Amino acid sequence: MTTHSTWLLLVLGAAASSGPMQAAQVVPSPLPTRQYPDGRPAAQYRLNATDRGRVLAHGGGPRQRDTLGAREAIAFERRGTYYLHYDGAGATGSCLATSKDLVQWTKQGPAIDLGKPGDNDAGTASSPWVYFDGKTWHMFYVGSASTTPPPDRIPACPYMTLKAISRSPAGPWLKQTNVVPFRPRPNSYYADTASPGQIVRHGHDYLMFFSAASGTPMKRTLSIARTRDLNGSWQLDSEPILPLAEQIENSALYFEKRNRTWFLFTNHIGLDSRGEYADALWVHWSKDIDRWDQNHKAVVLDGQNCRWSSDCIGMPSVVQMGKRLAILYDAPGAKSVSHMRRDVGLAWLDLPLLGPE
Repeated sequence: MTTHSTWLLLVLGAAASSGPMQAAQVVPSPLPTRQYPDGRPAAQYRLNATDRGRVLAHGGGPRQRDTLGAREAIAFERRGTYYLHYDGAGATGSCLATSKDLVQWTKQGPAIDLGKPGDNDAGTASSPWVYFDGKTWHMFYVGSASTTPPPDRIPACPYMTLKAISRSPAGPWLKQTNVVPFRPRPNSYYADTASPGQIVRHGHDYLMFFSAASGTPMKRTLSIARTRDLNGSWQLDSEPILPLAEQIENSALYFEKRNRTWFLFTNHIGLDSRGEYADALWVHWSKDIDRWDQNHKAVVLDGQNCRWSSDCIGMPSVVQMGKRLAILYDAPGAKSVSHMRRDVGLAWLDLPLLGPE
């Protein structure tokens, strides 16, 4: 087992012309590199977030839409209000909550419903990434046609990307069943999963960092889809940005202007005697949004620094609030690795974010 120099990750002061600033910095891990039974890669750096703990518990939402869970939290801000979409789990679709401080949330109820039997979103209509083009709000969400048996009804592959639009960040949302952004393709690196991720404008193009998965046993990674028309089809890169062996899924991007670096947050899929489950949040970093190095990655949140879920930590999204970066994530709590009865947690990173020196 490889060991590293004994480093402690601190929130470091960085000198600037305007006075001292706080910074979160990537440093070598103070603990031995984690090992997995199948040899999947581990991160050798840490960028420790400070965990706030649970901020939105499942249950009690309007029309009892989230009694089985609140998972896959995706947040964005518009004019001082934070919007949080989360999967209500079970026989339901995506739900909406709003907040002014990212800590106290008001559940607003259903955001987008499941489709009818036979539809591409009959099994799930969840994980919606929202992009505002200045006129219209565009939603790209995960659809699947089938699930495991009730009551849990965990969505089954293939996962695909579906589309909806609205005039308001709060909805209502109109499904665009005639729009096909992209789909899984047999015998490709996205044969089982081609599900949406965060969208950014880059030059004349829109880039979406989508989740890709294929194979038995399944391997997972991220890739880039490109378009100039949010109501049209997307061109998927011929190769993913990182190898399938990385075993990562879901994307959340932050651009650090101070050092012109992209930070890509994702959840890692680990493996032990209980099977596969999301065991940590990772971050990759790059100066070039089109080029990523599999060695440039760090653990952000896991059992070492999460206050309430020691084994399982799921899908992240990030949103800046003042001089801090908020990370919203889902987790089942304690030592559970269940997909069900998850809650939403909040962690913080002080800005700016610095890579390893």
